[in-house]
Amino acid sequence: MVKAIVGANWGDEGKGKITDLLAEQSDVVIRFQGGANAGHTIINDYGRFALHILPSGTFYPHITNIIGNGVALDVKKLVEELKSITDQGVPAPNLIVSERAQLLMPYHVLQDTYEEERLGGKAFGSTKSGIAPFYSDKYAKIGIQVCDLFNESRLRERLTAALAIKNVLFEHLYHKPSLDVDELMEQLLALREEIRPYVGDAVGFVHDALKAGKMILLEGQLGSMKDPDLGIFPMTTSSHTLAGFGCVGGAVPPTAIQDVICVTKAYSSCVGSSKEPFVSELTGSAGDELRRRGGDKGEFGATTGRPRRVGWFDTVATKYGCMVQGATQVALTCLDVLGYLDEIPVCTGYEIDGQITDRFPIPATLMRAKPVFTTLPGWKCDIRGCTDYDALPDKAKAYVDFLEQHIQAPITLVSTGPKRHEITHRTPKLP
Repeated sequence: MVKAIVGANWGDEGKGKITDLLAEQSDVVIRFQGGANAGHTIINDYGRFALHILPSGTFYPHITNIIGNGVALDVKKLVEELKSITDQGVPAPNLIVSERAQLLMPYHVLQDTYEEERLGGKAFGSTKSGIAPFYSDKYAKIGIQVCDLFNESRLRERLTAALAIKNVLFEHLYHKPSLDVDELMEQLLALREEIRPYVGDAVGFVHDALKAGKMILLEGQLGSMKDPDLGIFPMTTSSHTLAGFGCVGGAVPPTAIQDVICVTKAYSSCVGSSKEPFVSELTGSAGDELRRRGGDKGEFGATTGRPRRVGWFDTVATKYGCMVQGATQVALTCLDVLGYLDEIPVCTGYEIDGQITDRFPIPATLMRAKPVFTTLPGWKCDIRGCTDYDALPDKAKAYVDFLEQHIQAPITLVSTGPKRHEITHRTPKLP
């Protein structure tokens, strides 16, 4: 059986914690897309960790963790991340790096950085991790697979072909120095030896695990709004953030996915360009206060440290996000954050050109949307660490009931803190 854990919104919903929690009953955890451009924060008995490339099952000795073929693999960052967790006393994880995964190269990072510089005020707010150039090269068929590291003549041929294009861009568009094939070969062959013990046939392993009846978790990065097809294009990432892409990026057959757990916060947050439409955004001192109280240590990017934009819960965006993910259940995180509020606005509609709608629009129309709020009473107490849903204040439960009705997806898990077991189990009221 396969479960997918994905984001309903803009990313940063708390997927790492939910994956970490559900991994206890799993055998395999697969990262199936994205790269080291976003992070998952996990707090457990070993400490506090921000994982950027390793799957969130890393902390369990019984789990096989897979970096799937859909991931943008930055080998240097993977090696650094493995060392960082073992230096903190975590046993080395059981890890398979798919031999079919493609390498995020140093020139991808340079190109990403140079392009953001060139765009200036029209930049996309990239993390400058090389993600867009990586996926561009992958689909232009000039990417380099992990397996190419172990065939030096093929590796040199692939590098030479890629640099023939990159150096023209670097010299004539960006006015930057060109790159040398021999230097890159030397770097890659050194990194090859670092990951050699982990490289394997992930595709075969996954299908064998399915035949053996193993429980597999697909772990997504970012959320529905960042998908390049169904998100807020072009303010998106460059890989598909939907559960359906797990069938490709994790080499899992579509017929095997039986459960899609969509994760959403009890309020909204968004990292990226300030030009991205964010309808329910809360600014000023009230926004600063929510940002300070939010998340584990405030609402700041796990990878970049950038302050996240924050806002009230958006049922229009979340209903759409759950719909395109195919959510079978929803995990609501950070409910405890809202305990300081007398009243809690919820965005339940968009006003666009004088008309009110609860359907999420295309990007060009979204730019004109204004929020329509419904205000609910706050519960005005600290619920952090509560593990019994029935013990929550009535107004907190009423808030969850209200969200569930408006997003039209069953909320089964309600998180009351950042730690692994600060969670409650809820019986949904939707049929």
